[in-house]
Amino acid sequence: MKKIAIVAALIAGLTGVAHAAGDAEAGKTKGASCVACHGADGNSLAATPNFPNLAGQSASYLYKQMKDFKEGKRKDPTMNAMILPLDDQAMHDVAAFFSGQAIKAGQADPVLVDAGQAIYKGGIAEINVPACMGCHGPAGNGNPGSGYPQLASQKSVYIEKQLKDFRAAAQSMGSEPVGRSNDASNMMRNAVKRMSDPEIKAVAQYIQGLQP
Repeated sequence: MKKIAIVAALIAGLTGVAHAAGDAEAGKTKGASCVACHGADGNSLAATPNFPNLAGQSASYLYKQMKDFKEGKRKDPTMNAMILPLDDQAMHDVAAFFSGQAIKAGQADPVLVDAGQAIYKGGIAEINVPACMGCHGPAGNGNPGSGYPQLASQKSVYIEKQLKDFRAAAQSMGSEPVGRSNDASNMMRNAVKRMSDPEIKAVAQYIQGLQP
């Protein structure tokens, strides 16, 4: 009986994994409404730098963000509304489609590269800002297993907004919730809460120039 129970549990687990696996072909159709903002191949247009690139991002991270939008853990009026029609499998499918697309290389503002690189690779010790590459990797490839997203070639305008939103959430703890707070264990909030606007801008530019 014990062996039967173990086998049954394994089968149930495998079934769950199979259900959770995304179908990229299905995701292309189910994600048709995403194209207007994020581009047909997951690379948003240069004219709309506030919309992030989705191409090449890990499926697990994309799925988590969609789920957080759906559950209201991450706030954005447009995304909260757009994600509502998608069920759990559809979110896995859409994530699978965009994660399989190739991200296009971005370019950084050369004036800000050195300052941004110093923060990305070394942090800012005097105000306890950790190096970004500790979680996101030297080349910005992220770590899907740990839930850290790919950053390489991401739009700098989008990165700036997210860092400022995390900072706003960190600085408003104990008051009315603002900003973005769907980071695990307050990691991003703690990382950016002391950063200035120029420091955020510089590291965002450096990230945009990282080659995937």
